[in-house]
Amino acid sequence: MAVLAGLPGQLFRPWWRMHVNRPYPVAESYRSGQSVHLHDGEASMRRFPQLMAGLPFTFASLYEPVTAGPERFGVLLVMRPATPGVPVGTEDRERLRRAADRLAWDLAALAADGERVSWNADPICLPSPMAPGDAREALDHLAQAVLSVDRQGRIGFANTAAQELLGLGESLLRGRVLWEALPWLGHPAYEDHLRAVFLSVEPVHFAARGTIDPEREWLSVGLLPGPGGVTVTIGTAEKPAYAPESVASPGSGLGSPADRAAALYRPVALAIALTEAVTARQVSAVVTDELLPAFGGRQLAIYLLDERHLYLAWETGFPSGFLDRFDGVSLDIRLPGVETLTSGRPMFFESMQHLAAAYPGIPMDADVGARAFLPLIASGRPVGSCILGFDAPRGFSPEERTVLTALAGLIAQALERARRYDNEAALARGLQAALLPHRLPVLANVATVARYLPGTDGMDVGGDWYDVIVTRAGLLALVIGDVQGHGVSAAATMGQLRSAVRAFALSGNTPEEVMRGTNQLLIDLDPGQFASCCYVVLDPESGRALAVRAGHPQPLLRHADGRTEVLDLPGGVVLGIDAGGEYPVTELLLEPGAVLALYTDGLVETPGTDIDAGVERLRAALAAARPSPLTETADRLVGEAGSTADRPDDIALLLASRTKSP
Repeated sequence: MAVLAGLPGQLFRPWWRMHVNRPYPVAESYRSGQSVHLHDGEASMRRFPQLMAGLPFTFASLYEPVTAGPERFGVLLVMRPATPGVPVGTEDRERLRRAADRLAWDLAALAADGERVSWNADPICLPSPMAPGDAREALDHLAQAVLSVDRQGRIGFANTAAQELLGLGESLLRGRVLWEALPWLGHPAYEDHLRAVFLSVEPVHFAARGTIDPEREWLSVGLLPGPGGVTVTIGTAEKPAYAPESVASPGSGLGSPADRAAALYRPVALAIALTEAVTARQVSAVVTDELLPAFGGRQLAIYLLDERHLYLAWETGFPSGFLDRFDGVSLDIRLPGVETLTSGRPMFFESMQHLAAAYPGIPMDADVGARAFLPLIASGRPVGSCILGFDAPRGFSPEERTVLTALAGLIAQALERARRYDNEAALARGLQAALLPHRLPVLANVATVARYLPGTDGMDVGGDWYDVIVTRAGLLALVIGDVQGHGVSAAATMGQLRSAVRAFALSGNTPEEVMRGTNQLLIDLDPGQFASCCYVVLDPESGRALAVRAGHPQPLLRHADGRTEVLDLPGGVVLGIDAGGEYPVTELLLEPGAVLALYTDGLVETPGTDIDAGVERLRAALAAARPSPLTETADRLVGEAGSTADRPDDIALLLASRTKSP
């Protein structure tokens, strides 16, 4: 920053220097060489949430690159009152462009004369005229202190009450910067209020401790912005029930190394946890576990936007049924949870009384407490809003508000990602459901039952499939397979393989030919994809069967007498790896009353446990099950896995039983 006019430089020191690659409008204007016009807080939040995190106030800002030919000198920035819903007019755009052009050519002329035009020092803060003092006599009659402050923060006038209340003569006030004359106003807890009044047209009121002596009285401070500066009013006030400069509880200081370390830790911890959350419910649970304890909150609600209405997606800590009245509210309704999203501006209420005053008639879930309403905006797209509730009144420091705003951006990104994932999972589930058999053929002498369960860990959909095919020779082909991976791609590959196996089987091919043909097809379709498969051809009359296996878990066979074994079928490599793979065939016999179980690894595999233990557990369950009805046996085998909350893989099970009579 080279020149600053109309604003006190010290209050905006964090923005004196900025890297050209940062996601801020001034940097984008410089990089792109294009104008950036942000007419209100909503436009700013949608395009540059990082800017509003540091300056969460209602103002408009216009950025014009200062360029002359190929030479880029910098950016001309103008701030002015916001015009909600009204974009920057053509006349103002052209006026700013002309000013930037004049500045650019003047700088180019200086550079051509050998002058150094780059700037590396602190910015030059241009003075502004003192506020007029023609109302001195009237103001001197007030018991409340009144100070007139110009746009640079310098005091131009102080009434008599100000000198008495503050204990400073006019000579010690006039001409001095406000927070230098009154050092207690320079506390980090109050800097955000001062920035707000210099950027926004809205008045600011807050309670402050007038000295560093904790036993001294509290003061009520009012900041009233005007075209030429700010009018400051100061009066005595009752000690509040909470300390406005407190981060989490009354009396805790602000700006300590521990506070700043915590402010850095919180977004990092939440960001790490959010990377592991996949669904919207998991994201909400992470926010509950990480965000509430970090800030001492007790209530949390997350609303998601759909078709210009906000729908309650998650809540905790609120009275049962209280939030139902706000479920599905339109964006046209005046509610803080709505307005924080439409304006893109976080809203903080230090007490329930402040909330009630700002929104008269709004239903309250408690008489005591504080609330924070955060907009959830991801990459400029509105996602929803987040409500944080606190059981006691509390202040929100500038650091805390910045951290909460930044965390809201992380939450919004995670929810947007979760929504896309949920949509893809729903598509994959629908695709998989459409590709799996809707019913199995009914034959004499053989009963078949199948079960399929999608994974629950992240709601991923895999490529497990099964099929029962009646060949032209009257034989019964039992098929089960598992495509590597999850999602739409795995489900689509599964559908292609199921169709291929069915086509090869109906063409009268031997089991080995079916497996070799399917292997070659998968290699041709997708050289990087592979799948396991088990294929059994059964003669319903005799019970004789031919089985072939490609990298798939060994089937189970429960004999008529209840003895259950894990079959030891020699097999080839998984499909899609080796075009010359061999798949040996094994002969089996299913006597009447026997049950053959084909399954995928999701039924027997548990993270951190040997798969052989899972196979043995399944074998024991099959041995203990009643042989009929077969549906009860299937339900029992998948029942334990189906009740698992976090199941990383999907499950397919196919049972075939020789009946003793047609």
